[in-house]
Amino acid sequence: MLKFLSAKTSTQKWRRFLHSSAQTRTPGLDKLQADSRKKICKILMSSPTADVSQALQKSKVEASPKLVEEVLKRFENAGMQAYRFFEWAGKQQGYAHSVEAYHIIIDSLGKIKQYGLMWTVVNLMRIKGVLTKETFAVIMRRYARVKKVEEAVYTFDTMEKFGVPADLEAFNSLLSALCKCKNVRKAQEIFDRMKVRFKPDLKTYSILLQGWGNEPNLTKARAIFNEMSDRGCEPDMVAYAVLMNALCKGGQVEEALALIDTMKNRGSNPNTYIYSILIHTYGAEKRIDDAVGAFTAMEKSGCEPDTPTYNALIGAFCNVREFNEAYTVLDEMVRKRIGRNAKTYNVILHHLISLGEIEDAYRVFRRMLKEHCDPDIDTYTMMIKMFCAENKVDMALKVWKHMGGKRLCPTMHTFSVLINGLCERDRMNEACAYFEEMIEKGIPPSAATYNRLRRGLMKVGREDILEDLSEKMKELTKEPLED
Repeated sequence: MLKFLSAKTSTQKWRRFLHSSAQTRTPGLDKLQADSRKKICKILMSSPTADVSQALQKSKVEASPKLVEEVLKRFENAGMQAYRFFEWAGKQQGYAHSVEAYHIIIDSLGKIKQYGLMWTVVNLMRIKGVLTKETFAVIMRRYARVKKVEEAVYTFDTMEKFGVPADLEAFNSLLSALCKCKNVRKAQEIFDRMKVRFKPDLKTYSILLQGWGNEPNLTKARAIFNEMSDRGCEPDMVAYAVLMNALCKGGQVEEALALIDTMKNRGSNPNTYIYSILIHTYGAEKRIDDAVGAFTAMEKSGCEPDTPTYNALIGAFCNVREFNEAYTVLDEMVRKRIGRNAKTYNVILHHLISLGEIEDAYRVFRRMLKEHCDPDIDTYTMMIKMFCAENKVDMALKVWKHMGGKRLCPTMHTFSVLINGLCERDRMNEACAYFEEMIEKGIPPSAATYNRLRRGLMKVGREDILEDLSEKMKELTKEPLED
């Protein structure tokens, strides 16, 4: 059992800089594969979209399914850059795209609303005979995320035309896409209309249960849970966890605890996910003693804590500003060899930054790197935003450089944070350079970022640069954005 002790923390000085030479680890890839991936990532990071194909051809790299999937995942936020690479790989002799590669690029194109190209890829899959139900699930999720409900439903309705059965599995995918994007009312409407055609299973009810739980609408959630039981679908651990999460979000913690007793009486012992929900809820309510008590009870029950459980406990301590205790939990994870992930550190960074504890946040970031836990794009975005807000734009640029060394492609939000920070300090030349890089990577800028840059350029009388960047933005969306 954990012993929570206060740990002394020391403030680091700003003179220590990032080790930008840190190498990206490539578990599961041999050296040749790793070198090829690094070479391709470097080309995609440094080449304008129009020049990507030519640069890749000169690289002499041989495409393989694993290599292509790895690169596409790294550049999933740079849709057009990823698409040019996808096109190039598809033309290489002896290579054929995996289904996973198709799905990654479909999702990537959907992110930047290149729906015409997205459906072009779908048609290519039909020609190759590799369409699956998951293909359409990817599209439905992407439409649902931008509130294109009718397009998501159309995607489901058109499956049969592509020779893919629109069965219960596909129906569940449609409901899931809508529920996860806060469209549970539409999902419920479709369910009520079509449950005669598709006999709902446990997964169907769990999806709706989660949708209503996220509202949160406990009346609807309870009704779905009861209907599920009445229809002979015995709740499993997932269903219990979903209902428990709904109860906790709705402030009904005591009812959630009673549900755990019901589970035990029915022979289902709570797992780590159930306990994580409880610990997170107590943490959000700043009931730290209860959070620690739930963690201790879990250990006593013989349920071994995993990474998400530890993350929930760390978050609970951060919520009450007991950072020394959070560090003690982190140390315990190291001692017990429990894997730490980016979320482990991100939760600490988020709270430290929100409290203005900038030096401590930077220290935690450096610890993360020292312990070989790769930051994710959220980590880098938080750090860049933090340094920009503190008028330490040069440090923000160092973090950006480190991110590039990891071959991690920035998102639209990451670019926006840096560009806005540069504009705030009247460093317009650099802001324009990153804005142009953003466009060349095929990432559409937000209206807010464009307007911020526009005000800065007009302030210094550089309407000519603004006109040039506007033309490049038009080039980015030259492909028809078909729905």
